[in-house]
Amino acid sequence: MRMAGADRVPPPNDAAGRRGAAAPGVRPIRLLIVDDSATMRSLIRHALGGDGRIEIVGEAADASQARELIKALDPDILTLDVEMPGMDGLSFLGHLMRLRPMPVVMISAETRRGAGAALDALALGAVDCVGKPAGAEPGFAGLGDRIVAAARARLRRRPGNVQAPVPSDGYRWNGRYVLIGASTGGVEALETLLAGLPENGPPVLITQHMPAAFLERFATRLNARARLRVKLAADGMPIRQGCAFLAPGGRMHLTLAPGEPPECRLREATAGAGYCPSVDEMFLSALPVAERSVAVILTGMGRDGAEGMRRLRRAGAECLAQDADSSVIFGMPRAALANGGAREAVPLGDMAARIRGLTAAPRHPPDGPRAA
Repeated sequence: MRMAGADRVPPPNDAAGRRGAAAPGVRPIRLLIVDDSATMRSLIRHALGGDGRIEIVGEAADASQARELIKALDPDILTLDVEMPGMDGLSFLGHLMRLRPMPVVMISAETRRGAGAALDALALGAVDCVGKPAGAEPGFAGLGDRIVAAARARLRRRPGNVQAPVPSDGYRWNGRYVLIGASTGGVEALETLLAGLPENGPPVLITQHMPAAFLERFATRLNARARLRVKLAADGMPIRQGCAFLAPGGRMHLTLAPGEPPECRLREATAGAGYCPSVDEMFLSALPVAERSVAVILTGMGRDGAEGMRRLRRAGAECLAQDADSSVIFGMPRAALANGGAREAVPLGDMAARIRGLTAAPRHPPDGPRAA
């Protein structure tokens, strides 16, 4: 399981990020492994063996050992097990983020309980969450890339849970649809953005890179925090005002099927197609209604969504990207800005207001017939 990038993780493009070797003159990323299972620690070591970008500086079997080793070794990043004896991983993460914030990649099981813990960890400040190997699947495939990306993440003080009220009585939808793509850092970003949209807000389609086993739980979490009704998308579900639809993941892309009303269409991914669910696939499906669309790319690793956004903008859509200062990973927004897909970079705290402005009808329409 990879919380950010469910089915594919591209290696970083810069010289310092080439897989297997650190760039000349750049010291490796110093990693501390925290896990009560000797077997799991061994699997992590094996997955990272030969990756010159990462140096494993120590291992801890519980929170007490981890505290001492953090002081003694000063690592750049941790991998942290969710379930440990004594103080569990979530409690330790909470203390760590208050006292010594640093990048953390959580290790979690792909179970219902594990899904909830993983989402809680990401909300507490973990950069990413990687699933424990199950059955015959490869042990921690792509872990090195995840650690390298997480080590470069921008850590910020988490805002409080109190949200300013968003009035809905003065909002009238102008018929525009909103499509949002996110990856690493998307849990916090989506919670923040959706909390700023009114209950009668525009219809929203969301593609978040996340394993299918976790997305149902994520939809429930968003629905409890947002004023819109948030649902896990199903094929043929009508796209209506006041609702947000989350891609279910697995091998299915969420796309928009034009109509009156338009519908959610789940399309099976082809072999080797890249990310699944794919932000590009969702954006490209909206080309027939581009002039009635607002596309948004939030924090994330890689460049999924950049090409789809570029084509949407050329077809008449309004296109926004989260800015660098508020992004955990500025990869996807940077790619969309660099190729001309995004018209502007917007701080996360301002994104909901920008979307409300772009999707609201004028409060006092001019008298007389509207121009054809």
